[in-house]
Amino acid sequence: MKVDGACHCGSIKFEAEIDPDRVRICHCTDCQSLSGTAFRMTAPVPEADFRLLSGSPKIYIKTSQSGTKRAQVFCRDCGAPLYTTTPEGQNRTFGLRVGALRQRAELPPKRQYWARSKLPWLPELPGTSHEQQ
Repeated sequence: MKVDGACHCGSIKFEAEIDPDRVRICHCTDCQSLSGTAFRMTAPVPEADFRLLSGSPKIYIKTSQSGTKRAQVFCRDCGAPLYTTTPEGQNRTFGLRVGALRQRAELPPKRQYWARSKLPWLPELPGTSHEQQ
């Protein structure tokens, strides 16, 4: 599925070819903190299927408790999160932030990760499976 997206202020625009069946929710505490809400929705895409059309995003390298480094990519002007990936390497996967995609209403999540960190007041989401982490 071809998708396109932008940051909130519109200075960064991108497009990608994604598999809508791979859209997922992450409940980990890093995603809660970095998104400023209860969870984060992501659409994974191979780097080769992603195209930055305009703008120059800012990158913040987050080191998790396990020592894994993740590049958090966002707009330097409005702060809107755009995607995450590994800081370096070849054949990377970009985790596009579904909220930045124009087609977000067409992308229901299929999986949930880090369910043990899921906030207890969240209802069950229909049509998703839980992956143990």
